[in-house]
Amino acid sequence: MNTEHGIWFPDEYQKHLKNQFCYADEDPLYGPRLFFENSGGSLRLRKAVEAKTAAEQFPDCPERNYARGLKLAHYVSEGTKEILEVIFGAKTGALVTELSASQTMFQVVDVILENVKWGTNAVTSCLEHPSAHDAVEYACARTGREFREVPANQTTGGIDVEEVLKHVDKDTCLVSIMAASNISGNIMDIKEIVRRVKEINPEIYVITDTVQHAPHAVIDVEDWGVDAANIAPYKFFGVRGCGFAYVSDRVATMMHHKLTHKDADVWALGTPTPGNFAAIMEVINYVCSIGEHFIHSTDKRTLFVEGMNRIHMQERAILYRMLEGTKEVPGLRHIPNVEVYVDMEDLTWKDLIIAMGIKGLDYPECVIEYMKRGVTVFERVRSSMYSKRIVETLGIPGAIRVSPLHCHGKEDVDKFLKITKEIAESV
Repeated sequence: MNTEHGIWFPDEYQKHLKNQFCYADEDPLYGPRLFFENSGGSLRLRKAVEAKTAAEQFPDCPERNYARGLKLAHYVSEGTKEILEVIFGAKTGALVTELSASQTMFQVVDVILENVKWGTNAVTSCLEHPSAHDAVEYACARTGREFREVPANQTTGGIDVEEVLKHVDKDTCLVSIMAASNISGNIMDIKEIVRRVKEINPEIYVITDTVQHAPHAVIDVEDWGVDAANIAPYKFFGVRGCGFAYVSDRVATMMHHKLTHKDADVWALGTPTPGNFAAIMEVINYVCSIGEHFIHSTDKRTLFVEGMNRIHMQERAILYRMLEGTKEVPGLRHIPNVEVYVDMEDLTWKDLIIAMGIKGLDYPECVIEYMKRGVTVFERVRSSMYSKRIVETLGIPGAIRVSPLHCHGKEDVDKFLKITKEIAESV
């Protein structure tokens, strides 16, 4: 078994998994399509959508002490526990809930920099999603601290540990580095970043945006040693309209927006939405079911970790086939006129995202050509506020972002490669 190139799910099992997602192969209004834009919002797990819908049908308040209210309250209490323990791997800490993952990031960064009275600077990277990058910039402006940016490695598309260290000193109070890039797919060594910056200042706060990484691999906040991490369920097989973040014990009790008579580590304001928790619990159950297919355990975190590791191996196999192809179908690295940006041989540091272009076609035009052929991808260009800083720090003019999901199979990959070759030859 060559894990460097991934491990495929058996074909029948892969098809079984795909059948659990809504509209995996077609849009009911617009017909068949290959949805390779999961980084913008993943395919929806059917059971997650159904759980959200079922909970929303009832008017009952989850803070009432009767049957339906208690049932809805169970989704919130058990869902909170599972998000922290199973997804984040947290043994302690608290959960922050907002309408989006971006809001959780702004909330957490602002609270840390408002409460911490020492330190003259905070550090983030040029590669961050605006919600993480701008949260640090905003909080620095509010608290009178120097805002520092770490440049990207233009070869790998990632953030190097040594480069982070050049921007950190004994007066750095916060470091925010994303777990994986939403354009290059590069995975950052968060555990090593935490270890090294704490050698400079043991009291430093380190947080990480795990929105992009969460659907592809295991998050372990305890092992990494971070003080905060966030996820967006709509990018993790779940529903829109909610964002969740873990905060460590030392952040959880900092002064934050809170009802006066609630416990010090409660971040929720107002009546919670049980359906959001019910939906993410179904996502957890789905990943655990993949784990159960390969190992036996009664521990949910163990099953979840195994499931995510299997997803990661499947996606690495997809990534390798997309890049290298087969004897019958050339991969992106071998199709004339196709450019693969920030490419690297070692795929163990990549999530399933490819940044590419086709010579002779600008990126929006290229997306349209794919759409004409039933493939959904997305352009990341300098004219977009979400992309400008990131593509510039990567040293590329822009990119077509291609992001399949673990439930896609060999036939899906080969179809995409044949269409890409067709488009490239037509230029």
